[in-house]
Amino acid sequence: MFNNKSMDEFFQQLTETNQKLLQSWVNLSQPGEPAADLAPMQQIMTGLTQSNPFIAQHSDFYKQQLDLWLGLIGAKEKAPVAVPEKGDRRFNAPEWEQPLFDYIKQNYLVTSRWLLQMVEQAHTDDAAREKMSFFTRQYVDAMSPANFAFTNPEVMKLALESKGESLQEGMKKLMADMQKGTITMTDESQFEVGKNLGISPGQVVFENDLFQLLQYTPSTAKVYSRPLLIVPPCVNKYYIMDLQPDNSLVAYAVSQGFKTFLVSWKSVTPEMGHLEWDDYVENGVITACDVVRKIGKAEKINVLSFCIGGELVSTAMPVMQARGLDWIESVTLMTVMIDHTEPGDIKHFIDWNLIRKREALLSEGGVIGGKELSRTFSALRSNDLIWNYVVNNYLKGKTPAPFDLLYWNNDSANLALPMHTFFLRNMYLENNLTKPNSFSLCGVPIDLTTIITPTYIFAAREDHIVPWQSAYLSTRIFKGPLRYVLGASGHIAGAINPVKANKRNYWVNEDLSGDAEAWLEGAESRPGSWWQDWSQWLIPFSGEQVAASKTHGNATFKPIEPAPGRYVKERLD
Repeated sequence: MFNNKSMDEFFQQLTETNQKLLQSWVNLSQPGEPAADLAPMQQIMTGLTQSNPFIAQHSDFYKQQLDLWLGLIGAKEKAPVAVPEKGDRRFNAPEWEQPLFDYIKQNYLVTSRWLLQMVEQAHTDDAAREKMSFFTRQYVDAMSPANFAFTNPEVMKLALESKGESLQEGMKKLMADMQKGTITMTDESQFEVGKNLGISPGQVVFENDLFQLLQYTPSTAKVYSRPLLIVPPCVNKYYIMDLQPDNSLVAYAVSQGFKTFLVSWKSVTPEMGHLEWDDYVENGVITACDVVRKIGKAEKINVLSFCIGGELVSTAMPVMQARGLDWIESVTLMTVMIDHTEPGDIKHFIDWNLIRKREALLSEGGVIGGKELSRTFSALRSNDLIWNYVVNNYLKGKTPAPFDLLYWNNDSANLALPMHTFFLRNMYLENNLTKPNSFSLCGVPIDLTTIITPTYIFAAREDHIVPWQSAYLSTRIFKGPLRYVLGASGHIAGAINPVKANKRNYWVNEDLSGDAEAWLEGAESRPGSWWQDWSQWLIPFSGEQVAASKTHGNATFKPIEPAPGRYVKERLD
C-alpha cells in the first residue's frame, strides 16, 4: 500500500508525464514539427509499474489511451486497441467503424476493462470483491455508448433518415413501458394465452385457492398407466412448458404416451399474502399428487418439476414419507438448485438486511410483485434483457420481433411475502436443504438425504439462474438411482429444446463419482434435444400401456373448464 509521501511522489510524476504526453500530442498533430522525446516518460512509467500492480494496470490503461488518441489523429498506424468480447453484439453494425465512433467504442472497452481489473485487485475478502465486481459490471453495461443517442451512430443515422420520427416513436414506447412498469421485449399483440400459447387440449379437473390442475387429452391410442404430474415454478406462468405446439414440452410428453397432468399456480393476490412454504407443500404439491393418483387410478405417479417447482417437490417428499404416502415413483428435477453453496450472481441481490427487513413484516403478510422478481432476473443478463431493448425500443423507436418465450418472460406472477422470505432465508442464505433436519415443514423435519426415489437431474450449461455445477451437487444429496444430464444454452432455452427443431446438444455420463468438471470431461456429447433421453429414462417407471381414455376427471373430480384455465390468464397490472 502507498503512504502519503509515496502517493505525493506518484502524482507529481504522473503530472509530469501528463505534460510530456500533452506536448507529444501537440507535436504529433502539427505536421512538420519534431515529435517529443518519449524516452523520459517511458522511464517514469517503467519505474512506477515495478512498484505496485495498480500502477502497472494504470500504465497499461494510459498506454492504451495514448494509442487510441494517436490512431484517431492519424499520428500512428491505426490498429484495434480493444475489441468486443465474443458474443457482444452491441457494436456489430458497420457504423461503429467510423473513426470517431470507433474511438468512442474502443475507449469504452478499454476503460470498462480497466475498472473491472481495478476491482479484481481490491484489498478485500473474496465475497465483497465478487459483489463489487458484479455491480461494477452493471455500471459498465449501463454506461455503454450504445445506450445513448448521441454516442450511438446507428441511432443518429436512423434519426436523420427518419427526420426524427424514430426518436419520437421511441419516446412513445418509453412512456407506455413506464406506465406498465416493464420493458417490452416482444410484440405482445401477436400472442394470447389460450389462443396461440398454452393450447394443448385438456380440462381443468381440480382447483383450490392456490392452483388449478390440468389434465391433458391423450394424442395416442395407448398411454402408460402411471400418470405424469408436471410442477412448474410458481414465480412464472406454467405455459413455458406449453408455449406453441412445436416447442411444447407438454405436447411432447402427451405424444410419447404419458398420461399428463400439470399444476397451474395462481398469481398471489393481497388476500393470499399470508401463504407460507408449508401451504405450497400441503395444499399444492401433496394435494395435486393425491388428485392425480385418484383420477389416474394409480397408486404411484411420476413427477417432473422445473426450477423452484423442484424445490417445492423436493421438500414435499420427506413430508409424504413421514406420513407413509409412497406416491412418487420417479422425480425429474429440471434446472433445480438444491445445494445453494454457489447460487450464481443472484446472490448479490440477497443478504441478511433484505431478509430482516422482510421478516419484520411477516405478521402482516404481503405480496412480492412478479415484476420486481422479473427485473431482478433480467439484471443478471442486463445487456441481453435490458439495454438491448432500451436501444431498440426507445432510441430506435422499433417494435421488437414477436417471440413467444419473451412474451412469457414478461408475464409474471406474484408470490406471498412469507413464502418467498422463507425460501430466501432457508435455501439461499442458510443453504438448509443440504443440512438434514435443520428446519421443518408441515410438522416434519426435512431431510432430503432420505429420498431414495429414482431421480433425473437436468441442468443447462449457460444457466445464469441455476449454475450447472450447483445442479450437479444434487447428486450428492439424493440417494436413489440418479441420472444427470447437461444441456446446451441457458435456463429456459436449454430446458425448452424441442425434438422437432433438432438444435443444440446435450451431455451424458453415467459416472457421478467425481466433481462436476470431472463429470463433464468424461461426458459424451449427443446431438439434439435432451427430451429424448428423458422420455426413454421415464418409460420403465410408467407402467404398462393401456387404452387411452378421452374423458377427463372422474365422478369426484369433474371437469371445470377447458385448459388452459382461468388462473394462467390473469395478468399483472
